[in-house]
Amino acid sequence: MLLAIESSCDETAAAVFDGERMLSNIVATQTIHAKFGGVVPELASRAHDVAIWPTVAQALEEAQVSMDAIKAIAVTQGPGLVGALLVGAGFAKGLALAHRIPLIGVNHLEAHTYAAFIEHTPSFPFVSLVVSGGHTRLELVRDWFDHELLGQTRDDAAGEAFDKIGKMLGLDYPAGRVMDTLARTGNPRYHRFPMALLDQPFEFSFSGLKTSALYHLQDLEKQAIPLEGQLLSDICASVSESITEVLRIKTQAALEYTGAQSLVVAGGVSANSMLRTKMQDLCQHMGIQLCIPSPSYCTDNAAMIAITGWHRLRLGHQNTLDMQVYASMSEAP
Repeated sequence: MLLAIESSCDETAAAVFDGERMLSNIVATQTIHAKFGGVVPELASRAHDVAIWPTVAQALEEAQVSMDAIKAIAVTQGPGLVGALLVGAGFAKGLALAHRIPLIGVNHLEAHTYAAFIEHTPSFPFVSLVVSGGHTRLELVRDWFDHELLGQTRDDAAGEAFDKIGKMLGLDYPAGRVMDTLARTGNPRYHRFPMALLDQPFEFSFSGLKTSALYHLQDLEKQAIPLEGQLLSDICASVSESITEVLRIKTQAALEYTGAQSLVVAGGVSANSMLRTKMQDLCQHMGIQLCIPSPSYCTDNAAMIAITGWHRLRLGHQNTLDMQVYASMSEAP
C-alpha cells in the first residue's frame, strides 16, 4: 500500500494505491489565485501548508486504511514551485521517518506520462506528448524511466498560451478550460493565427501566437466590435485550432521518426476536447495505440505520483531523507 502526495503548483493532492487499484485520489484546488490571474508562489506555499494534512487524511479515509497499512510514500520532487514542493516533501519526509517506511521522490513530468498506465497499457517504446501550463515536451519512452527528449517549447508552453490569451479575452482563470468550452461552438477557421516552427520537427513556440492574438484583439477594439457571443467562441476556436494543430503535426512527425506504435498524450492540456479529437483521428489513421488519461488524471493529481512511485519502488529506486526538491528539469537528478 503506497501513499502519494503532490504539491508542485496550486493543487494539494493525495492518493492511496495498492498496486492494482487507485483506492483514493483527493485534490484540493486553491482558489485564491483567480483574482490575480495566475499562481502566486508564496500564496500557493501557504495554502499547501494549510491543506496538506486534511487532504492526506481524506485520502486515507476514502481508501479505508490507516497509516499503519502504508508501506511506502511517494512525493513530487520537481519540477515545480520550490516553496510548494518543499511543503509536500517536508510532510512526506516526516511521515516516512515517523513510520519507518521508504521515501520515493517522483519527477512530476514523468508522472504525467505514467498517468496513462492507470487506465491503459501503452506498449514500450512509445511517444509521449506532455502538454501543460508549464511544459510542452515530446519524448521517446523506451522503458520505465528511460526517456529521450525529442523536443520541447522554446518559450511558452501550450497551456500557458491558452491561459494568457484567455486573460486577454477577459475569461476567468484558469482560462484554458473556459476557452475549450467556448471553442466547441466556435468556428476554428474564423481567423488564421500563426503556427510557429513548422520547419523544426519537434520544437515548439507559442509566444508569437500570443502576440498575434493581442494585435487581433486590438484591431477589434479599434473598430468598436464587442468581444462577446459568437465572436468570442470563434476566437477561442481559432486559437485552439492553431495550438492543437501544431501539437498534432509535431506528434505525427515524432511517431514517424521513431516508429513507435503507441502514443501517450498527458498533462493538463490533454483534457482539451479539440486536441483529444485530433489525436484520436491521427492514431486511427496511422494505426497507432492512443493512451490519454481521463480528465481527472490529466491535471495535477496524486494518482499519477502514486503509480510512478510504485514502479520506482518496484525497480529499487528510493530516496534518503536529505532528498532535495528542484524547480526545473535542468536541475533534475
